[in-house]
Amino acid sequence: MQLTDTHCHLDYHKFNSDRAEVIQRAVDSGLIRLLVPGLQHRSSQDAVLLAESNPSVYAAVGFHPTDLEEFSENNFKEVKELAKHAKVVAVGEIGIDYYWVKENEKRALQREALKQQLQFAKEINKPVILHMREENDAWFGEASVDLLRILEEWQSGLQGALAEKPGVLHSFNGTLETAQKALALNFYIGITGPVTYKNAEKKREIVKQLPLDMILIETDSPFLSPIPVREKRNEPYFIRHIADKIAEIHSKSPAEIAQITTANAERLFAWGD
Repeated sequence: MQLTDTHCHLDYHKFNSDRAEVIQRAVDSGLIRLLVPGLQHRSSQDAVLLAESNPSVYAAVGFHPTDLEEFSENNFKEVKELAKHAKVVAVGEIGIDYYWVKENEKRALQREALKQQLQFAKEINKPVILHMREENDAWFGEASVDLLRILEEWQSGLQGALAEKPGVLHSFNGTLETAQKALALNFYIGITGPVTYKNAEKKREIVKQLPLDMILIETDSPFLSPIPVREKRNEPYFIRHIADKIAEIHSKSPAEIAQITTANAERLFAWGD
């Protein structure tokens, strides 16, 4: 059974003591590709270095909405150079976060940085990995509205393959209506560990209504560990628990979910082709 983890922060300091072992454990368990997104210019560089040294690892580069103190012309230029690397398959992790950022001025900066990075993705013809988090972790709010408005405007100007597969809403935590609007714009929906949580019935109902050919599975390591390893540091090896839960929700076998989601990731990211 071959699996793909389309979002894992393997450059994070929690992996400093055993990063090589974590990657090898994932590969030995059947993961054929791991995608490490950048959060700013330094972590983007670390993601590229990891991809260079590990055949199964790929990178994305960009500025996370809560790391925009690092967003400058020179640092963005550095990220643009990193994006030329053969193993960089996306721009990300980019997006909107109104959970940590309350001030209107800083929220406006998030929207502007997102627009600039979306324009860059269009220029280099690479998909985007999108972060969205509402104030108070609500299911719906201004973050959803602002993100969808920006994405709709951007997607309307795309052509060819990028218009057909522009990116993924990573670790989706919105309403079914928001997901459907994103799907109508051809965005994939990323599913992470919380879908396995006991109190996540509403989330599972949303996942049940998503088309399987538009779902990606992600660990978001080292965060969001799934049941039954919720108290442990998350790592790509645990992706199987997310696949198992999606299989249960859609009345499929884990092998079928692995095959479908791995094909979805291949279709979106092209893995350097």
